[in-house]
Parts: sequence; structure tokens; C-alpha cells
Amino acid sequence: MIPFIDLAAQQLRIRPQLEAALLRILDHGGYIMGPEVDELEKNLSSFCGAQHTLTCSNGTDALSLLLLAKGVKAGDAIFVPAFTFAATAEAVALLGATVVFIDVCPKTFNIDCESLEKGIEKAKALGLSPRGIIAVDLYGQAADYDSLNSIAAKHGLWVLADAAQSFGGTYKGRKVGALAKMTATSFYPSKPLGCYGDGGAVFTEDAEIADILKSLRVHGQGTDKYDNVRIGMNGRCDTLQAAILLEKLKIFPEELILRQKIADRYNEGLAAVATTPVIENNCESAWAQYTVKIDPETRAPLMEALKAEGIPTMIHYNTPLHKLQAYKEYPCATDTLPVCEDLAHCVMSLPMHPYLETETQDHIIKQFCEISHRLQMKRVA
Repeated sequence: MIPFIDLAAQQLRIRPQLEAALLRILDHGGYIMGPEVDELEKNLSSFCGAQHTLTCSNGTDALSLLLLAKGVKAGDAIFVPAFTFAATAEAVALLGATVVFIDVCPKTFNIDCESLEKGIEKAKALGLSPRGIIAVDLYGQAADYDSLNSIAAKHGLWVLADAAQSFGGTYKGRKVGALAKMTATSFYPSKPLGCYGDGGAVFTEDAEIADILKSLRVHGQGTDKYDNVRIGMNGRCDTLQAAILLEKLKIFPEELILRQKIADRYNEGLAAVATTPVIENNCESAWAQYTVKIDPETRAPLMEALKAEGIPTMIHYNTPLHKLQAYKEYPCATDTLPVCEDLAHCVMSLPMHPYLETETQDHIIKQFCEISHRLQMKRVA
């Protein structure tokens, strides 16, 4: 079976450096908030241009820390695209605020500004207090932050970038991490920049928010961890994970180039049998996923046939959030979110990582095309 994401190939490339980094931690013994954590935060800021960077325990906690820093509470409306992973809405709901689900754009799958405007009006009609927008950069492509920031300014809202899948990408020449005043990302192992466990980071252009985040990350500490000045959480990043990320960050720019080459090859080979990803001219994707749209009636048999050939596929995501049991009582911008609901039936993702060999990718493309043609002929007959 071809690996969907081949972490072993990457590890083989940098195994000596990883082992040396971990041995240094075993020697100095600073397992929590050791020197590697501070070094990683500085290097991440340098990479993406963010003014302030704090690592944390995972991507969900990154979102939660920023929402806590903004004082999100019951009665607040936070606008979230419905076509994403549950963590985005979960962080809002756990604070007692109201998630208002927004539809996405049919080409980029990112939050739709027209639907967002309707969602803001819907929240006001329900007696909620509109507070903020969480823009998810789905599959690795940044949302339209200029438009989102304009809408936010118009309505007195803030924008939080959920960059769990897009760290490494760019928008109009600027890197993800510095496109909004607040950004959260994940270093889950399968992400473009991933550690070997859970990890995440928050980025902000606001020094006051950065100071609050430092407190919140360690149980709301003041002068020390026993001087609790606010309700916080245990959101620290392990030193071991920071050390791993430091080594991976060194090769990350090259890996992003390799990801783009693989995406280009997929686009060329699959254009005749699937709707390939649309990346806006002003964006560069981090390619966390390579996701195509196909006929909903052929998706299941296509995936099964590819599996029989040793080719794994995945669906990101087969149910939009507003249709899930846990979130079905939360309001939507409109009675239906047609794009989200359509995408859930027609998207599928193929193996994507920087070390996908040309021969392997050619095999994937060949099988995808041949099986697609067979299924189409069967339907016609």
C-alpha cells in the first residue's frame, strides 16, 4: 500500500539531526519550556514575518488560547465556515459562545464573503453579539484576507486565521502567520510542518495579546505559575517536539517546492477526469491535501477500486459541521449552505507529501484515469 503521507521518508533524510537534537535535551533535562522552545518561536517568527509567536500544545489549543485572549463568552457570535474539521467550531462552543456557520466558495472551498455578510445579519437578528471571524485556510490555501479584514472593519469584528493546514503558504506575497492580527496553526504529524506528537503555535501582531497568551498558556500565570491572574490552561509545547520542529523547519522551504511540483503533476494528469484544485493567482498553497472534485455517484466505487490497487484515498470532509449531531443546533447564515453540502459528496484526497516519487505518482494518476473511464463507460452503458 502506498502511504497517504510518508513521514518515514522524511525522517530518513534527517534522522541523524533528529537523534542529536533529542540527545541534547536528554543531556540538559529541560523537558518543559526548554531552550529549544524559545529558539523555535524565534525561528517561526523569522520564517513567516509574525511579530509575536508562541508555541503551544496543539492546534485546537492554539485556537482556544486566542479566543480566551479576546474574552469570547456566551452571547457572542463567532463566524466559522461549515466545511472544515470540527476543532474550529469546538474551540468556540467550549467557551459557551455561539458558532454561526458560513458557506464556502465553490472554487477555493474557503469562507464565502457574501454568505458571511448574511451570517452577520442573522446573528444580529438572533440577538447575538457579533465578535469575530475564524477563517479556515482549507487544504493549504489562504482565505481572502483582504476582503475578510474589510468586512471585519465594517462590522467591528476581529479576524482569526485558522492556518492548521496552510502554514508555509502565501497570500499576495505575504506568508501565512502574518495575514491577520491573530493566527493559529497545528503541528500535528500529518501537517506540512509537523512534529512527532501534538503541537501548535499562535501568531499575533498585537503585543498586548501576546502578553495575555503567555499568561494563558501557563494556567493564567502572573509573575510566576503560582500567581494566577486569570483563568488559563496548560497549553505548553514539549521541548522534544520543539527540537523536532527546529530540524524540520530547516528543510521546510525545499519541501514546499516539492509539494508544488507534485500538485502540478497531479493537475496535469487528472484534469480530464476530475475537477482539480483551484489556487488563486495571488496565492501559493502549502498543499496539506491534494483534493479533487468528482461525480458523487462514482466516488465510492473509485475509492474502492484505487484501494484494490494499493492506492489510499481520504475524504476531507464527508459531513459539513452544521450537519453533525454535536453542532446541528447552531445557526447557519442561511437555511442551507449549498456549497458545503455539495462538496461533502464530491471531494476526495490523494496521497500528498514531498517525497512522493515520480513513478509512484504516475501509477496513481494512471489508475485514477483508467478507473474513472471504466466507471464512466459503465454509467453510459
